[in-house]
Amino acid sequence: MRVASSVGRLLAAGGVAAALLVGGGTAVAAPAAPDARAVSVSPYAQLRPLADLSARRLATADLVAAAKYGTGSPIDDPARERQVLDAVARQAEQIGADPEATVRIFRDQIEANKVVQRALHRRWDADPASAPTERPDLAKVREEINRVNGELVHAIAASEPARTAPYCRGLLTASTAVVVHERRLDALHAGALVRASRSVCG
Repeated sequence: MRVASSVGRLLAAGGVAAALLVGGGTAVAAPAAPDARAVSVSPYAQLRPLADLSARRLATADLVAAAKYGTGSPIDDPARERQVLDAVARQAEQIGADPEATVRIFRDQIEANKVVQRALHRRWDADPASAPTERPDLAKVREEINRVNGELVHAIAASEPARTAPYCRGLLTASTAVVVHERRLDALHAGALVRASRSVCG
């Protein structure tokens, strides 16, 4: 399956990530926003926060899916998506980052979130006993999404040197593999994390 092969490649890349982390020995967390210190931060350390924040944002898909399940609310919400993209574009401009790159990456984040929601709804339809018994407050879930969005905008800005480098794809795969392992993501969420990162490099 496509998801399974993606996860397999991620796990294999984990060895590469380990070598990078052990070999470098100086990797530190990327700064919240680009500044003069960014040049001393390793490319891996610039990309790692993107993978971790993407996983954090993806975790909210389970809550959104539970909030919408059985209510007739569609998974696709163009008005909400437009609000998110407009907001992150403004935030990027405010910190001197590239709004077009930011919006491109966030489109993938949104699509990955919907991949998880659709899969969960199909799972719950097939097995009603597995469906959530409580409905989260969607407004509160979106507050959390907005918080993660803000951090992600800064991480995108801080990682521009690594994102535009020719070695970006390999390091992103490695950092994603580590996040999958550390967060113990299942195949659905690991595959969605790959989808969320499609436009990070370039």
